[in-house]
Amino acid sequence: MFQEVKEVMKCWGKSGRCRTTCKESEVYYILCKTEAKCCVDPKYVPVKPKLTDRNTSLESTSAV
Repeated sequence: MFQEVKEVMKCWGKSGRCRTTCKESEVYYILCKTEAKCCVDPKYVPVKPKLTDRNTSLESTSAV
């Protein structure tokens, strides 16, 4: 059987990809239209947000 291939939705210019869970090496700061996260390599994000509480981190912590 053939596996159905979904079209990759890009975001953050073309540097990010819309996913439900980001990879460990990625972060997200905005959501995509599909309510998925716009996962981006941190080197493409010009400003790091100030986070004082670890519970407010925007990085995905869910296990795959």
